Amino acid sequence: MTVASLLGERKLRIAGGVVLAVLAVTVAFPVVSMLRRFLGIGTDGGLETIFTASTLEILGFTIWQAALSTGLTLVLGFPLAAVLARYRFPGRSLIEAVTLVPFVLPTVVVAVAVQRMMTGLGFEIDGIDGSLTAILVAHVIFNLSVVVRVVAGHWRSLGRHPEESAAVLGAPPLRVFLRVTLPMLRPAIISATAVVSLFTFTSFGVILILGGLSRATLETEIYRFAIVRNDFGGAAALALVQALAVAGLAVGNQRLQRRVPPGRSGGPARRPTGRIEPVVVVAVVAVTLAILLAPLASLAWRSVRVDDGLALDHYRNLFTRPAVLPVSPIRALMNSLVFAAVAGLLAAVVGGLAAFAAQARSRIGRLVESAALVPLGISAVTLGFGYLIGFTFWELRRSPVLVVVAHAVIGVPFVVATLAPAIRSLSGGLIEASATLGAGTARTLTRVVMPLLRPALTAGAGFAAVISIGEFGASGFLARGRSSFTAPQAVFGLLGQPGASLQGQAAALCVVLGLVVVAVVVAIDRGRGTVGRGWL
Repeated sequence: MTVASLLGERKLRIAGGVVLAVLAVTVAFPVVSMLRRFLGIGTDGGLETIFTASTLEILGFTIWQAALSTGLTLVLGFPLAAVLARYRFPGRSLIEAVTLVPFVLPTVVVAVAVQRMMTGLGFEIDGIDGSLTAILVAHVIFNLSVVVRVVAGHWRSLGRHPEESAAVLGAPPLRVFLRVTLPMLRPAIISATAVVSLFTFTSFGVILILGGLSRATLETEIYRFAIVRNDFGGAAALALVQALAVAGLAVGNQRLQRRVPPGRSGGPARRPTGRIEPVVVVAVVAVTLAILLAPLASLAWRSVRVDDGLALDHYRNLFTRPAVLPVSPIRALMNSLVFAAVAGLLAAVVGGLAAFAAQARSRIGRLVESAALVPLGISAVTLGFGYLIGFTFWELRRSPVLVVVAHAVIGVPFVVATLAPAIRSLSGGLIEASATLGAGTARTLTRVVMPLLRPALTAGAGFAAVISIGEFGASGFLARGRSSFTAPQAVFGLLGQPGASLQGQAAALCVVLGLVVVAVVVAIDRGRGTVGRGWL
């Protein structure tokens, strides 16, 4: 007996209908609002915005920086993936966990950390070359764990017999790698490339903080058109271009990930032998950890640096509201935590219903699962802008409601991606045994099914909350006033003002924000056993 047969087709269809109605209001309606604004009379400059030379230049830079960032991430992440997949050594699990830290951190934290590191090393990041270098460094640090986890995970599952056979036949190690190992890894490499390309193409906080006025992508231009220039027609045109591009990347990513074959019984990792292998392992691990942790160390150092000494003044100042912010930084952090808790709960409810409805045997099951993953194909900036121009009634734009709803919608796909496979893998024997012993549907669901699914559901909701804590794209459009101002916005507001004190507060707030996120991820890891199993 399966979950579908336990609940019945009718109940699954009702759950699917509820999910589709929610997504119609929270996802389809904002997109349609943008389309209506774009297809208006034309006085807002919709078509004119698309076909200008500056827009095409911005689109070109968006694609170019994403391609360059992805290539660098693959080059720097592949050696560590090889080391973690093939060798067994003390601290390997810890190193894998450390590589995940920058990925789960808010983008503003990573951007500020890179900014502090490069400034401390004497780089001028205000210029065109410096800003591009900083953007590339931040993207590599943020996305390195994607390459490591995807490629290393697939590499571990590969059998070693083809490589051993080639070696026995006299092929040198380089030839074995190029002719045997690399072709077997190609699906995982392509999948990792697609994921990183999607992340770098839709990068917002990194570009806005590090690129400044010298570098602009579609994401940052949508923000500038809507918030700075108050040109909603032009912003709608750019948002639709962005939505089409991101949707294409997301569809391509899903198809490429299906090409990754299921893992076979791979050979166990072995200890490094000889003189060269231990040196290579140590060198790869040391260099990669230096790349990942040096910016975070620079950020922590800047947060306690006061004049020529060390002190905690910047942390104490987080409780005081500076003139440039509507609330104190610590109040903004509390807002983010409250929003994250509510958004995680909402994402768990909607995503949970979608995951159960996806078990339906009819077409609605596939439709609901696909619809629940649609927010992955819409950037947070596009979604936030759609809310801004769509929900103009009931004064919703002045309340925190839209911020929470946007955060929850962004988190729904992660709940579905984590929970739906867990539901499919449930033991039918336990469900059937419960029914045989006389338990009704409700009792079996609450006493047998849900306890088994609780780790996956908690992990999905927790990751949705983590995304909400660091969310910056949608909040930049929707968060207005004291009650909806978030911690990432406070960081951005402090960075935009001169003065060592404000810059120090920004660094201190980033450190606190990062520690909160890491604490949440560690809690998820302990409850589930492994972080990110259903997300990467």
